Amino acid sequence: MESVIRLEILEPRFQQLYAQAQSEMKRLKVPGAALGVYYAGEEYTAGLGRTNIEHPLRVTPDTLFQVGSITKTITGTILMRLVEQGQLDLDTPVRKILPKFKMSDPFVEKHVNTRHLLTHTGGWVGDYFDDFGNGDDALQKMVKRIRKLPQITPLGGPWSYSNTGFNLAGRIIEVLTGKPYEQAAQELLFEPLGLEKTFFYPNDAILTHRFVTGHWKIGKRVKIARPWAVGRAANPIGGALSTVRDLLKYARFHMGDGTNEKGAPILRRETLETMRTEQADAGGRGKMGLTWFIRQAGGLTVYGHGGATRGQQAVLHFVPQENFAVTLLTNSQQGGILTDSMLKWVMEIYFETSMPSPQPIEKSKEELAEYAGRYELPLSAFDLVIGAGVLVKKDIPRGGFPTPHSPPAPPEPDVRLAFYDTDRLIGLDEPRKGALCEFLRDESGQVRFLRIGGRLHPKISGN
Repeated sequence: MESVIRLEILEPRFQQLYAQAQSEMKRLKVPGAALGVYYAGEEYTAGLGRTNIEHPLRVTPDTLFQVGSITKTITGTILMRLVEQGQLDLDTPVRKILPKFKMSDPFVEKHVNTRHLLTHTGGWVGDYFDDFGNGDDALQKMVKRIRKLPQITPLGGPWSYSNTGFNLAGRIIEVLTGKPYEQAAQELLFEPLGLEKTFFYPNDAILTHRFVTGHWKIGKRVKIARPWAVGRAANPIGGALSTVRDLLKYARFHMGDGTNEKGAPILRRETLETMRTEQADAGGRGKMGLTWFIRQAGGLTVYGHGGATRGQQAVLHFVPQENFAVTLLTNSQQGGILTDSMLKWVMEIYFETSMPSPQPIEKSKEELAEYAGRYELPLSAFDLVIGAGVLVKKDIPRGGFPTPHSPPAPPEPDVRLAFYDTDRLIGLDEPRKGALCEFLRDESGQVRFLRIGGRLHPKISGN
């Protein structure tokens, strides 16, 4: 704690951000977190709380966390190295790289390309997880299983977050490099960038470093989230372990000229800028680049990605205009409330600006009636019921992560969703307070989907 106090004296804004995170951790019963900021050439980091409730150790800036889907940007960055090396064209059909590749929709099977994968526009069910062991063939086995997933929307159609697209992206890396995904990541990215504390499970190096365990809050009780690992087949999706210091170094690279800290070229600046160029509209989540989400705050453009595993939540944002990056890693499912709030906090504390937030409006029961009903995907489902001028989302817990037989996580509390525009809503309650979502209609004008949590949930019953 003494090192944190000295840091606070040096940087009042970091002190304020640290205090905000610490206060929210206490309110939400988040056992531990790590916070890092890079601004104008200076780096500030701190650990908060403990690694887990059963064998508590102090969290430090070098403690390993699962960073979840921030890993997708790692997968995308590796692929862009292969593009520069002339081994990959993002618009070449996947079938030309994986000749035995199959999908449930013949058109998609023939035409889907790597750009679709990196921008979540493949259109099939995007959440499927399974454990095929720790062998080098785990990802290959997963890709064979993906062929059974149903197509929900047309290829290149409405944006919907897709984990399974990154199983395919990781397999492309394996085929083009002739190496397991984890080895390719180590050689093409981690070693060149000097990310010395970024790993994938299984790796014995993890055992020699301090690492956290995820937690769930059930009622007033906090318990360990098990199993710990997400399975090797999911590594290109969300399997990386890292520290706030390594993530800040990674963000500095993406804000830079494409060289590493020693001046060696890794990617061209133009390639990094291409990754930050809008490719698709992600609705309430902003715009979608090549793996990076893009949002506006005042006159600033913010790039970033979040991550969630079993009981761990993470986020990384960076603002090249200001040479600024922030990351927050937590070891609790409740930590998602902190990571969702982080961008709002840093905009206010560092840049005296605010994230745009629409004003909710009330609707009559008659107006709300067409939206009420059940919406579901294989791994997530909910009912929308009519409340007092709003819709109320009632979670229906589904298992399936990290394997199809995994039991459901604790249900999400009821959340009120208020309209702020035609077919557009904002969450009024935690854990989705401030989250934006939207209904999509079919050609006849009927409500077809609610996009919430990034996923298009088909409406299966109701008015």
